[in-house]
Amino acid sequence: MHPSDRGGEPSELRVRSQIEIRSLLRQLVEGDIPVALSGAGGLSYATSLWAEDASRQMLVFAADPKAEMVERLIGSGEATATAYLDNVKLQFEVPDLVLVHGRTGSVLNAPYPRELYRFQRRSSYRVRPIGRGQAHASLRHDDLPGRQLDLRIIDLSYTGVALMLAEPLELFQRGLVLSNVMLELDAGTQLNVGLRVSHVSRTEAIGSCYLRVGCELVGLDLAAQRDLQRYIDQTQRRSRLLTL
Repeated sequence: MHPSDRGGEPSELRVRSQIEIRSLLRQLVEGDIPVALSGAGGLSYATSLWAEDASRQMLVFAADPKAEMVERLIGSGEATATAYLDNVKLQFEVPDLVLVHGRTGSVLNAPYPRELYRFQRRSSYRVRPIGRGQAHASLRHDDLPGRQLDLRIIDLSYTGVALMLAEPLELFQRGLVLSNVMLELDAGTQLNVGLRVSHVSRTEAIGSCYLRVGCELVGLDLAAQRDLQRYIDQTQRRSRLLTL
């Protein structure tokens, strides 16, 4: 879906100035910022923008020619690029992706965007799961085939979740998209969601340390959004009662 087709988004989020568009794209290139290319049917590929050439009206993305997802994205006809610059989310269409092979590697070429969308990420109230049951996220990672990871949920909001990784595994990088993640919040609330990793930090605790993996929630349908809102509201109320 094109960003302009999404209901409720104000028109001032649209950027059409070529000077501003080029400035934002240059930040993606110079900062080596992760970019997620997504297509219809849940297709998603994590990459980065290698170059932007306004004179030739071309973008150049890093690509692994052996990756099945690259071929599927090319076959889908069009994709959407999403990246984050601090608290700003950038999104633009990348139609007509073409895989180009060179002497030093392969890249994905795409037309220069005529417009892009920028969204200011708003902070949301976060709650910490309480009660005897330990809220956790069950997921699978391509680097650990045949194994399911169960990560404790540190806190949760309407837009994101922080997970605890206690094992010394370097599995999560900013921009990584995980699909079919099951958030088990309590006995009556289980949500199947997608996660996009936004930051990873090392946290020291008494006698131990762990990685805090902050993720954006993606792909929640209306029913899941209602269940999440109900859980957060209930947790807020329980937290207030415990402090009385």
